[in-house]
Amino acid sequence: MNYKYHFFNDYSEGAHPEVLKILGDTNLEQEIGYGDDTLTTKAKELIKKAIGNSEADVHLVSAGTQANFIVLATILKPYESVIAPSTGHINIHEAGAVEATGHKINSVETTNSKIAPGQIQKVLDSHHDEHLVKPRAVCIAQPTELGTVYSKKELEDISKFCRERSLYLFIDGARLGISLTSSANDLSLKDIASLSDAFYIGGTKNGALLGEAIVLINENFKENFRHMIKQQGALLAKGRVLGAQFVGLFKDDLYFKLATHANEMATKLSSGIKELGFSFLADSPTNQLFPILSNSLIAKLKKMYGFYIWTKVDPEHSAIRLVTSWATTEKAINDFLDDLGQLSKE
Repeated sequence: MNYKYHFFNDYSEGAHPEVLKILGDTNLEQEIGYGDDTLTTKAKELIKKAIGNSEADVHLVSAGTQANFIVLATILKPYESVIAPSTGHINIHEAGAVEATGHKINSVETTNSKIAPGQIQKVLDSHHDEHLVKPRAVCIAQPTELGTVYSKKELEDISKFCRERSLYLFIDGARLGISLTSSANDLSLKDIASLSDAFYIGGTKNGALLGEAIVLINENFKENFRHMIKQQGALLAKGRVLGAQFVGLFKDDLYFKLATHANEMATKLSSGIKELGFSFLADSPTNQLFPILSNSLIAKLKKMYGFYIWTKVDPEHSAIRLVTSWATTEKAINDFLDDLGQLSKE
């Protein structure tokens, strides 16, 4: 369908021009393969500097699902499981990738996609002997699937709880830049690194053609991690393609500038929708918005704009998902708000 604009996701466009420029400028330079090239080395140095940890291991892979299941498959023993919100990406959007590696996901029901220590404890209490899987890791997303973000206090509480109970904390950072530049954020990238055992920095959804940067903090995860990446088909011969992009993203703070733009466009869109009298499924301060509209209005909007219907709210209303990106223009926001306002009067 030929939409005026679509808000399906934040990876519809190719890549930011600065990222493409580096790829173009270095295109004919010969490099060693499998991530041992100078571009990847530079990217790793930039990321280590940004997180304030020179001892961390950084590995570049092509996709978020790869990052999630490779990390969890590496850190968990065959009988161990991972605790995650029921709405978590690893639980509902990855075709069972984590469970295909032999590890059960202990899902926790939530109202805002965030889990708290008390909910984690309930899972631990119900898995008390060798007849059941042994929960060993907690996987959260920052921001969550509903666009909500963990505060520094919330993340500190989860981190402390996990360390006291010998649980690993792994953070899905597919949209990490979005959370770190949101109006609700009080965390830094250095905080993320210090409070987790492993996390990844998403490039695919923030200006890169593709790519995620896995960051391993816990020393127990580092040995032989490249063997797992290779075995799972994620060790690219042309690793330079990933390295060049992360050089571009972490040079001159482009990564955070792009995320800031996406959030600014989302704030403008959210404010306009509220002014038109509509409510939201969740109070999201990030680039994922979930306005609640009548089904009849949604049908009209879908003829003009692309978006997903997220969930039914009642027989007459549903929540849709609108996602802004580093490339979203103010014109696209203004046009959508104008059309929403006009259609809602019909």
